[in-house]
Amino acid sequence: MHTHIVHAHPEPRSYNAALTRAAERTMRKRGSVTVSDLYRAGFDPVESGRHYANRAQPDTFAPLAEQRHAWRIDALPDDVSVEIRQLERSDLVVLQFPLWWHGPPAILKGWMDRVFVSGGLYTSRMRYDAGYFRGRRAIVSVTTGAPQAAFGPGGRGGDFETMLWPVQYSMHYMGFSVLPPFISYGVQGHGYSYEDEASVQERLRHNQDAWSAHLTRLDQAEPLRFPGWSDWNADGSAVG
Repeated sequence: MHTHIVHAHPEPRSYNAALTRAAERTMRKRGSVTVSDLYRAGFDPVESGRHYANRAQPDTFAPLAEQRHAWRIDALPDDVSVEIRQLERSDLVVLQFPLWWHGPPAILKGWMDRVFVSGGLYTSRMRYDAGYFRGRRAIVSVTTGAPQAAFGPGGRGGDFETMLWPVQYSMHYMGFSVLPPFISYGVQGHGYSYEDEASVQERLRHNQDAWSAHLTRLDQAEPLRFPGWSDWNADGSAVG
C-alpha cells in the first residue's frame, strides 16, 4: 500500500506538521509513504501562462486549453508532473491542512487548480464515479483553533460538512472514494488559547494518537456518499 500526503502548512514545527509526521509513522507500517510539503517545495499555486513553454494559444491564456495541450504533447510543468506521478502510485491520499477563513489555504486550492489537469486527469465523462483515480481513497485531516462545541449547523465556527464540501467533492470529482474527515479541534496559535498550556499539549498529544489509530481503521470506514452518473439526467439535473 502506498500513501501520499499533501501537506499544506508553512511552519515546520506546526501541529499540522506533527499530524503529518504521525501519519507517516503509522502508514509506513502498512507500506510506503511520500509527502508533498507544498510550502517547503515553494509550489506555485497560481495557474499562469508562464508555466507553459509551448503554448497552444500564445496571445491569450486559456488555462484549461493549455493544460489539455500540454498533456497531449507531454509538456506539463515539471512540478505538476511530479505531483501527478505521486497521485498515480497512491492507494490513499491524505490532505493535511489548517482551516483558514472557512476553507483550505490558498496553496492547496492552487495545487488542485494546477495538478488536476484538464484533458488528462479528467474529461467530460472521466470524472465523478468514472474518474481517473477510481479505486483509490482520499481523506482530509484538518485543524481548527476553535473548540468542537463551536461547530455544527448554526454554530459560531460554522458547519464542517459545508466548509469541507468543496475539497471533498473535488476529490470525488477526480474519482477518489472520499473517507470521512478527521478534524482536530482547539489547535491554538501562540498566545491564543482557551486552556492552560499543559492542558493544551496533553490534549493535542492525545489527538495525535487518535489520528494514528484512525488511520489504522480506514479499511472499516464507509466512504462519504456523493452522487454519481446514475443519479443525473442528461442535463445534469438530479434524477427524480
